[in-house]
Amino acid sequence: MVDVSEKAATERVAAAEGRVVMTEKTLDLVLAGNAKKGDVLGAARLAGIMAAKRTHELIPLCHPLPISNITVDIAPERKLPGLNVRARVKVNGRTGVEMEALTAVAVACLTIYDMVKALERGMRIEGIRLLEKRGGRSGHYRAKE
Repeated sequence: MVDVSEKAATERVAAAEGRVVMTEKTLDLVLAGNAKKGDVLGAARLAGIMAAKRTHELIPLCHPLPISNITVDIAPERKLPGLNVRARVKVNGRTGVEMEALTAVAVACLTIYDMVKALERGMRIEGIRLLEKRGGRSGHYRAKE
């Protein structure tokens, strides 16, 4: 584990995204709220938030962080077709929250897959990446589009 005890506690924010690609039929079912397992989007949002809070239990050597805010937004993208998942995590601490944002996205995407896999096993989880991070010694990072 990296020693962060000498670092100043500052506001740190990270945002990440990913996509679940599926057929239009599956997307329509998810958006209508008619999946057998229930509310796919609600469950995925909650799973992403819960995962971000437990990142230190999932990823070796990650610090446990007192996260102050987590948002997970899931939006349909008809041209995929599929769902675009974005997470934003904020903390006032000595280390960044990139892993928490990425974990939130990954688990939200996996939850979507799990909830509708009986209808479509060929869904793909793609493009999980860090979009932005602010705060800390390394400064501001923004991914190129």
